Amino acid sequence: MDYTLLNSIQDPNQVRNLNSNQLLQLADELRSFIIDIVSQKGGHLGASLGVVELTIALHYVFNTPEDLLVWDVGHQAYGHKILTGRRAEFHTNRELNGISGFPKRSESEYDAFGVGHSSTSISAALGMALASQLNNDFEKQHIAVIGDASIASGMAFEGLNHAGVTDANLLVILNDNAIGIDPSVGALKNYLTQVKEGKNPRQNNMIKSLNFDYTGPIDGHNLPLLIKELNRLKKIKGPKFLHVITTKGKGLQLAEENQVKYHAPGKFEPKTGKIIPQDESNLPPKFQDVFGLTLVDLAKTNKKIIGITPAMPTGSSMKFMMEAFPERAFDVGIAEQHAVTLAAGMVTQGMVVFCNIYSTFLQRAYDQVIHDVALQNLPVIFCLDRAGLVGEDGATHHGVFDIAYLSCIPNLIIAAPLHEIELRNMMYTAQKGLEHPIAIRYPRGRGKLLDWQQEFKEIEIGKAVSLRKGNKIAILSTGTIGTDASQAIDQCVNPEDVALYHFPFVKPLDERLLKEIFENYTSIITIEDGTIIGGFGSLIDQWSRKNHLKNNIYNLGVPDAFIEHGKVSELRKICNLDTKNIINLLNTLITT
Repeated sequence: MDYTLLNSIQDPNQVRNLNSNQLLQLADELRSFIIDIVSQKGGHLGASLGVVELTIALHYVFNTPEDLLVWDVGHQAYGHKILTGRRAEFHTNRELNGISGFPKRSESEYDAFGVGHSSTSISAALGMALASQLNNDFEKQHIAVIGDASIASGMAFEGLNHAGVTDANLLVILNDNAIGIDPSVGALKNYLTQVKEGKNPRQNNMIKSLNFDYTGPIDGHNLPLLIKELNRLKKIKGPKFLHVITTKGKGLQLAEENQVKYHAPGKFEPKTGKIIPQDESNLPPKFQDVFGLTLVDLAKTNKKIIGITPAMPTGSSMKFMMEAFPERAFDVGIAEQHAVTLAAGMVTQGMVVFCNIYSTFLQRAYDQVIHDVALQNLPVIFCLDRAGLVGEDGATHHGVFDIAYLSCIPNLIIAAPLHEIELRNMMYTAQKGLEHPIAIRYPRGRGKLLDWQQEFKEIEIGKAVSLRKGNKIAILSTGTIGTDASQAIDQCVNPEDVALYHFPFVKPLDERLLKEIFENYTSIITIEDGTIIGGFGSLIDQWSRKNHLKNNIYNLGVPDAFIEHGKVSELRKICNLDTKNIINLLNTLITT
């Protein structure tokens, strides 16, 4: 497609100079441009296609960046980035040293608030609006764009509840497409569906009951209508709410028809939308599928097993449980706090609950993990998907803090399997009955074993294992990074000098084996795909100091910095966790 008009846009000021016909042309070019680039580079497609007209209307009507525009989550912000000076570098989206896949304050003055996790936009925009009042700026506009899946989260309601008792100059725009990453769920979704269908009387409008000036629902793809309505709302003071109906994947037929698949489809043919097939035959499984399929296997014989996920049935592979045992699997929407306490409540009644939450999202339910689970010593089984560095989603999504933020909690077992078989056996052991809650962390992506569906074996909680003996140096690893450590040993100058020990349990530590290791090796290396501060290596350091040991300990892990986006291999190199760096450290220690 010819991007003549789009290529002339360097910032929103130029959008505001366009006539109505040019705005419609811009929408066509912007949608096509997003399809062209994402088809080659990957990224979040459907959400951004759905808000092309809304994006143009917002920048046309409002004086951004002086007026503050906050996007919730950020999946839908590609058009926003392209219109705010990042078109020429949009092809670097989600690449190392390229632009972020999400709004980011340090990247552009038009990114009013950094986002990656959902449901923060209303609170952030309200904070900005109240601050503007305190600064005697009553003309500045503050806009939060939030989806129907994100608005169901507790934090979004907290923001609405507060905003409704203020006179803040706040506009909340609900981008209602009935889907987040997976289809939206819950009573609020049903309510919004009724509103869209005209079945819910206006006097029952829950948003109006919260003291918002409610408008809608209106067609989110009717650009002239959007502009007219935004211009009207701009003149109204106090909290306002605009309900906009959009179609996720708008403009690409296959993306409209397969909205879950085209949320982030990978590479595809831009004209047809057909996803370019990848040969996945004879490949090891994804860890999420190991979890999902194993859960179903266990649930067949253990009738008390329950599965819970906060809005990620596809990403976590809880979908297998939902298909096999729909009455025993729950998608609670974007509600991590509720998911954890719901699991705790079920456990009090004798259920065996697998609560699957991405590592980065469990951070949102930290209080519930402590107060509702660990303090009451309820044996909830947390399965933490996407632990470690996750790649192109970047700093908002890396699951590198879980060991640090969980290891300080009493009663909580922390486990990290070496491979797919061990993950299955950890799940098997946990469902047989534990005295404490457990968090099992495992990475994004594929494992390394083809023959992984083996007979279940119970494993001993807190026991570490020797993977290979050595004469001089001991590597202590936890999780799947132990495989990388083994490869590094094979390639160092003197492999027989290096021992490798795998710690499937970060807590409790195998102190008996630790004592034996520290008695036999002068130099100890700890390796983990989590933060050095507060992580596995830190726990080893503490144990060593407590026992007054003088061994030389070298900790490898994620440094004290937020790691940006890029391929996992690139990010591991930045963190000195790549095989080459491990080899270099081994060679230095062996030869000194």
